[in-house]
Amino acid sequence: MEQVRIGKSEVYTTKLGLGTNKVGGHNLFNNLNEQDGYDLLRAALDQGINLWDTAYMYGLGRSEEIIGDVLQDYDRSKVIIATKAAQDKSQDMAINNSAAFIRQAVDDALRRLKTDYIDIFYLHYPDETTPKDEAIETLDEIRKAGKIRAIGVSNFSLSQIKEANKNGKLDIVEDQYSLVHRAPVQAELKYLQEQNISFVPFFPLASGLLTGKYGLADWDKFKNTDGGQMLGDFSQDQYEQAIRGIDGVRQIADQHQATVTQTVLAWYMANPAISVVIPGARNVKQVESNAGALQLKLSPDEYQQIDDLFSNF
Repeated sequence: MEQVRIGKSEVYTTKLGLGTNKVGGHNLFNNLNEQDGYDLLRAALDQGINLWDTAYMYGLGRSEEIIGDVLQDYDRSKVIIATKAAQDKSQDMAINNSAAFIRQAVDDALRRLKTDYIDIFYLHYPDETTPKDEAIETLDEIRKAGKIRAIGVSNFSLSQIKEANKNGKLDIVEDQYSLVHRAPVQAELKYLQEQNISFVPFFPLASGLLTGKYGLADWDKFKNTDGGQMLGDFSQDQYEQAIRGIDGVRQIADQHQATVTQTVLAWYMANPAISVVIPGARNVKQVESNAGALQLKLSPDEYQQIDDLFSNF
């Protein structure tokens, strides 16, 4: 299975990972079943999906705890764990990038994950006061101590990314990007490629919009879901454009006897600007279906057709 290198680190992973905000993320989603979380993590490894992306904010540590439980049953070296922190519970969840906070956040994550190292550690959000290069230097010290292996940031602006990478120590960036959210990050992607910094998009399926389960008449249904709320100011006009694009994707999917979701994920994996794609999942069935994208290879023409279907975004 194809492996990709994370930035300039020695972390290698599969092109398809797993977003785990629905594993223990009770503060983000309604009606989550924790046993489903345990089961889908194991199913992901069975399907060859070895990068698990989590964060303190996914259940205020509960996602990390569940992952830590499952890790005990596997060879640690076979699983790539990415986690994120920035919300300081001692300061009413204020965003904090200070050296003291970062060191404590890493140690707390290690305890919850029941491991002695984290493969990728992200600053989840930038604070308003800490120089970003200083925050990265703190993470570099932690890396040299063997507690983390690669350094990342998430939800940073391009200028903040450049400041963070002042000394060339940034390995990976995670930011919102999808077929329906591309224009805002084009300059960012260009910089990352020039600097050999990996990129991971969050919301790659646009909170379910790009899975093919919605139609033109489902706008009210979509906007009132957890996912629709998370997309924020997405308009009805944009929604309808996206649905028409998905109708075109479905034609390509049918030619491969694949699902719309698998075809969209295959587009991300074929995109040279993207290192790893991390769709979320609520249960084993969704993980197994997503894994089917690993077997789907789009032709250059098919890749371009999908790109063109969403050119307005």
